[in-house]
Amino acid sequence: MHSPTPVPPTVVLVHGAFTDASSWAAVVDLLHAAGMAVHAPPNPLRGLEHDTACVMSLVRELDTPVILVGHGYGGAVITQAADDADQVVALCYVAAFGLDAGECVLDITNRFAPSPLADATITTALPAGPDSAVSIRAERFREVYADDLPPAVEQALAAAQRPIACGALTDRSGSPVWADKPSWYAIATADRMLNPAAQRFMAQRMAATEYVLDASHAVPLSRPDAVVAMIREATGHTTGAPGGV
Repeated sequence: MHSPTPVPPTVVLVHGAFTDASSWAAVVDLLHAAGMAVHAPPNPLRGLEHDTACVMSLVRELDTPVILVGHGYGGAVITQAADDADQVVALCYVAAFGLDAGECVLDITNRFAPSPLADATITTALPAGPDSAVSIRAERFREVYADDLPPAVEQALAAAQRPIACGALTDRSGSPVWADKPSWYAIATADRMLNPAAQRFMAQRMAATEYVLDASHAVPLSRPDAVVAMIREATGHTTGAPGGV
């Protein structure tokens, strides 16, 4: 008797702070070209519990296994998804926060040498509620986020950036999904937002398979081929098919 063919997983891409789901556009195109099912939902950037609930509401609607992929703050969101983790078969971090239980984003950034982001942001009040939000000054965006992208692309990102609520940076994470799931981590060695040493620390802590890339924090746009190679390796691990095909 033949064993049933594993159901191919769906890839769910979770963007980080200062951007939106369009930051995954090149990754989505390459995954679709490889015949893979992909979703890139909006990440509200309003708080860890709220953002995770929004992303996982989509995951619960899928009838397939899921590979969660997070970029930047999106990594904190996919790490938080412990209550819905049965459907999740692998995690992929792209220059992302892989928090431990009780940790917040600022715990990681404060543990390592400060980045230029520290003095390149502005804080504004949110239209509803008492919280405020952080965004990157347009004139500093290329320096801290995307210095390996063409100027026209960087300028469009800076103009369209989405601020993140300050509270999202101090929200404490729950039990990490990576403690029980296989994980991959793309380390961006030229990242000026999230210290590459912090990325290595988190990747090694979760015993992730590491991809070391010469890229800025905008790695989903500057190195989509390498990001997709990592996702396909994770897919192949879950299905037993080389390259996730």
